[in-house]
Amino acid sequence: MTAENKKKTLAWLRGQTIAGEQKDSAKSFENAPQEVQDAEFLDAYSRAVTAVVDAVGPAIVSISIGEGTGESEFEPLGAGSGFVIAPDGYILTNSHVVAAAKEIRTIFIDGQKHPAAVIGKDPSTDLAVLRVSASGLPFAVLSDAPSLRVGQLVIAMGNPFGFQSTVSTGVVSALGRALRSQDGRLIENIIQHTAPLNPGNSGGPLLDSRGRVIGINTAIIAMAQGIGFAIPSNTAKWVVPQLLAQGRVRRSYLGVIGFRRPLDRRIVRFHKLSKEHGVEIVSVEANSPARNSGLRRGDIIVALNKKDVTSTDDLFHFLAELEPGRPVTITILRWKDKLDLEIIPSEAGPRQ
Repeated sequence: MTAENKKKTLAWLRGQTIAGEQKDSAKSFENAPQEVQDAEFLDAYSRAVTAVVDAVGPAIVSISIGEGTGESEFEPLGAGSGFVIAPDGYILTNSHVVAAAKEIRTIFIDGQKHPAAVIGKDPSTDLAVLRVSASGLPFAVLSDAPSLRVGQLVIAMGNPFGFQSTVSTGVVSALGRALRSQDGRLIENIIQHTAPLNPGNSGGPLLDSRGRVIGINTAIIAMAQGIGFAIPSNTAKWVVPQLLAQGRVRRSYLGVIGFRRPLDRRIVRFHKLSKEHGVEIVSVEANSPARNSGLRRGDIIVALNKKDVTSTDDLFHFLAELEPGRPVTITILRWKDKLDLEIIPSEAGPRQ
């Protein structure tokens, strides 16, 4: 490289120009056109967020739980958020927000106050449906879960104090996360995002830039730089109809306690298994479907209706999809033998 070329290169890196030469403005990040583009982008971003707030904000409610019937006697003991999903007063929120509520009060952004009743709740997905005696309410619609992508803009809304909605923005930082629910079951396909969640935001909606509800905010890890989590709208669309119809979600139950264990590779090869882990049964409840089907302590469950079972989470997941009372085939390893047994799951009770 000649001395002249070095001089030109150093001048270009410093943002300087050589006499008789001009930098290509299209390639500079500091020229006026780029600043205009940034301003236009930020303006479009602001318009998108404010449009969502204007459209969805009236459907957001503040939820207070406490004791006492009269206005002056009511003592709030907890708070959260929710949003109206039907104009006749149905509200979606988190199950943990209303888990032990004796009295529930809701406050809308316009100042309306209504007592609420629990229609149904599902601790396994941390979702609950409330009802207030009102009609013609503004509401938000659960999305058909458009294909989310990491990096996509999201907007978290809530009404934690009953005075005005809180709004924060961020991006989808991960998809397909899993969180433990209150009863120990795994909530799958959780959306992880970076929108900061204020205290009391649990139960509020997570929205995309078009104002579509893509999730229900459920938790935040304060010590993890504001990582937020939301239950996907697809899960809510599966749970809500069951809560409206019967107040709970029906799940199948076998009556076993087990743990994940690796399988002997010789057994895996001999039986041509596709996985190297199963669930070993350590306890079989008396008078349970498992006991009635002949399952024993020490059996290793490897499949349910030909679907591989490699962990207790797999077992919970498959049981959630099965209709109680309908026979299924469970594949087990008993010593060196592989057996297929028919089992008729019963309906799971609380925390089963």
